[in-house]
Amino acid sequence: MTEKSTKPLWDNSDHIVRLRSWLVVARLKHTLLSWEQCFTSMGVRMELRHLRYFVAVAEAGSLTVAAEQRLHTSQPSLSRQIRDLEDEVGAQLLTRRARGIDLTPAGQAFLDHARLVLSQVEAAAEAARRVAHPVKPCFSMGFLTGHELTWMPEALQILRDELPNIDVMISSQYSPLLADGLSKGKIDAAFLRREQGEPDLAFRLLVKEPLAVVLPSNHRLAALEAISPQDLVGETFVTVSDTAPVLRGVIDNYLKRSGVKITPAHEADHVTMGMSLIVSTRGVGLLPAYAQNFLPSSVTSRPLKGDAPTIELVLGYRKSNESPILKLLLSRLDELVARVSKKTR
Repeated sequence: MTEKSTKPLWDNSDHIVRLRSWLVVARLKHTLLSWEQCFTSMGVRMELRHLRYFVAVAEAGSLTVAAEQRLHTSQPSLSRQIRDLEDEVGAQLLTRRARGIDLTPAGQAFLDHARLVLSQVEAAAEAARRVAHPVKPCFSMGFLTGHELTWMPEALQILRDELPNIDVMISSQYSPLLADGLSKGKIDAAFLRREQGEPDLAFRLLVKEPLAVVLPSNHRLAALEAISPQDLVGETFVTVSDTAPVLRGVIDNYLKRSGVKITPAHEADHVTMGMSLIVSTRGVGLLPAYAQNFLPSSVTSRPLKGDAPTIELVLGYRKSNESPILKLLLSRLDELVARVSKKTR
């Protein structure tokens, strides 16, 4: 629910990966989501080919099209591989119909993580192939964990268009840690919250994300189209810990302005912990809109009635940073926002 990780949910090791022609160092010590730990927690023993087959089928919308045009295999063999994957996951991922397939809610959730796994594996393989090459101009970007899937591909594409021969270092961390990395010169640009007490940093607004109520799918409040702050009174309230001070401040100020007194029963360090607490305690919580992309089927979200609070996602950088790569990124920031906005409509 916020940006901090602890064992056993997260792998604290450092992983070195490379995305196409860029070196990517992904420090997962402080990640919000870890695909490796996610699959481990599910008891999954699957092979990469299962993920590639599943993604191909999901993108093609048809087992036959995926088999013949993308995977160059037989349709019966592909169907068997998908069934094996569903057996491993323990959930139906696809619904077969006469003219194709539809993803189940479980399949849609699995697709996002499968794509992330494959992108990281591709990056790792590329890193291994290029490790002995001479050092290229390097640019370090950090992402508030959970936002990589939305912002990283578009940001990298913009850099690749202009500077195909640079190495880009990627880290995924909590917002305060990203701000610290910017201040110390370890990160050139970061997608984070507008952290306070950082006079040497500059911030450019990317988006304002509305907060929504997150609750169990079978909770009584889930029957409502929108939920008011007063509806939350008396419910087990799960909030974020001080690992996300900006988000915590937005939530606390909103409840205070609304005139309701809610004492949090639990504090969560990251989204997965928050989901677990909400399900196990049948509680409710407030999260930014991006977190809805990671809700399991047992958890749903509802908008807030009236003027919902928002939280900013900004691009931060050190004012004294004279990197020409940073200047390029800043000059095309409007284009970056437009690309992401178009993709997420």
